[in-house]
Amino acid sequence: MVFFERLVFQLVNLYQIAIVIYILMSWFPGSRESSIGRLLANIVEPYLEPFRKIIPPIGMLDISALVALITLRLATTGLDVLFSFFR
Repeated sequence: MVFFERLVFQLVNLYQIAIVIYILMSWFPGSRESSIGRLLANIVEPYLEPFRKIIPPIGMLDISALVALITLRLATTGLDVLFSFFR
């Protein structure tokens, strides 16, 4: 059970890193059109899209990705509580 718990948390951490890298790629022109950018878009966009539909950009600032990261972190905390019941 401990192995499964660690695996889940590592995958969530990798996903959070992928989201941050994808966000930072928006600062560099043409980086999202690269092969790595397209790969990250295929991985990250399905999660970010619902947040973008709900939270409109504020001027030129898109805070939906930040809200998505916070939501993912809260879900991770909830998973930690659930896993603690099985220890």
